Formats: sequence, structure tokens, C-alpha cells
Amino acid sequence: MAEKIDYKALKAGGFMSQKQKGYGSLRLAVVGGNLDASAIKTVAEVAEKYGHGYVHMTSRQGIEIPFIHVNDLEKVKEELQEGGVYTGVCGPRVRTITACQGSEICPSGCIDTYTLAQELNDRYFGRELPHKFKFGVTGCQNNCLKAEENDVGVKGGMTVEYKEDACISCGVCVKACREGALTMKDGKVEIDNAKCNHCARCVKSCPTDAWVGTPGYIVSFGGTFGNKIHKAEELVPIIRDKETLFRVTDAAIDYFEANAKPSERFRATLTRLGDEGIREALDKAYQGKEV
Repeated sequence: MAEKIDYKALKAGGFMSQKQKGYGSLRLAVVGGNLDASAIKTVAEVAEKYGHGYVHMTSRQGIEIPFIHVNDLEKVKEELQEGGVYTGVCGPRVRTITACQGSEICPSGCIDTYTLAQELNDRYFGRELPHKFKFGVTGCQNNCLKAEENDVGVKGGMTVEYKEDACISCGVCVKACREGALTMKDGKVEIDNAKCNHCARCVKSCPTDAWVGTPGYIVSFGGTFGNKIHKAEELVPIIRDKETLFRVTDAAIDYFEANAKPSERFRATLTRLGDEGIREALDKAYQGKEV
């Protein structure tokens, strides 16, 4: 009698059944959208050997190898791991963290997105929850990664300071600001902090470094982009250090785990319970108080 295959357990390890009996698509863990060249070679070799010779690039920066037969799955995993490639997850758990290229590569970037994505991945990846949970990290207000589509989205920004003595009144920063937060009056730049969205275009455009920016994290909560669409909301001020950031992300995911019904997304939990509870938990975490 043939051994019964536990497809639910295989799905938890990133193996998703296909319509073709016995075959599945194997999801790989691609943190922050980054794989080195040797890892990509390994993926290509495995796809040629065990699949149909191609890979699928997912909408969340992932890679899946379709047409893997369930009987070959363990060999596939072994050969991938030998090449430094590991499998992702599916089902009700924290998914691989996505990220844009951030300040290490992109001129617009305000934060090192890849390092943060790796740290978040190390902290949360694979954690069992009532439903799937997604993090996304984007480097600036250009928002290439669409942070607000995630259960928790982190966007790079800066708090800015004006150094009048260094200013030559060229007006470049005023033109660069897309929010209308800057105006020129009597040769001096004035800022309306209520309009500032921490994009740091003033900092990056100033030819004399009259604007100084301190990097920070703009965090949004409760986004979803599937059968139901909801833009995540910013529920705390800009965060200036990782210790506070991780307290806040811990508070968000702990609140979800404690309050969500089975198979209920974070947004559905917040909609059902209202914002008071999550705001209180996040505020305590932001202030460094016991939750």
C-alpha cells in the first residue's frame, strides 16, 4: 500500500500542490529580493534537473520552481541547500520579508532596507500565526515596494533640520519638495512640519548640505491586497531607532496572535475589534513601556 503523503505538512515547507497529480511548485526563501549569482545558478540547475527547466518569479520577489515531483522533493531540497538556497513557507505563518534595494544602492533610499529585511526575517520568518502575515520594507516615500499592502510595512524616511548658515538661498529644496512644506521668505527657507512627510528630498537635493536628515522608519499596519484591499495605516510617529522599531513590530504581531480568530487576516482583526486596542499596544511599545 502506497504511503499517504501529508500535503499540508509539505505546504508548510513551501511545497504547493499543482493541478498535475504528484507535482508541486516549490517556493524558495528570497529575503529582500536578493540572491547571489551562485545561488541563482543552483536554482537554474535544480529546475533543469527536476522541473521543466524554468522558474516562476512571484509578485513578492520570490522564486518558485514548478513541476517538482513529490518523490524528488527531499533530493531537491538537499541540492538547493548545498548551493545555499533554502525553501520558503506557505500557510498561516510569517512569510519571507520583501524589500527594495534601499540606501546602499538607490540614491533616493533613506534606510538600509536589505539589512533590515534580513533582521526582520531572522526575527519572525516562519512564526506560526492565525493566518499568513507579511512584512515589506521600502527605502523612501517613492514606495517602490508598496509598503501599505503589507500587514506591517516599513518605509524609510528622515527627520530634517535646516542649517541656515549653510544656505545660499538657491531654492532647489523648495522646488524639490513635493508636499509644499518648504517656502522661501526673505532669502530664508521655512518649513511647515505639518506638511512634511519625511521624504528627505530637501536633504538629497541641497548643494550645500544646509539640510541634515536623520534616518527613521515610517511604519504602517493592517494592509492587505487580495480578495479584500485595504491600505495599511500609520498608527505611530516616525521611529528613529531599531530597538523601538522591533518593540513596535513585536507588539503588532503579538496583538494579532492574541486576538485574531483562526484564518483571520490582521486587517480583519483590526476591523472587528476597532483600533483602540492596537493603538494602545503600539503606543506602549513606542514609549518603551510594558505591554
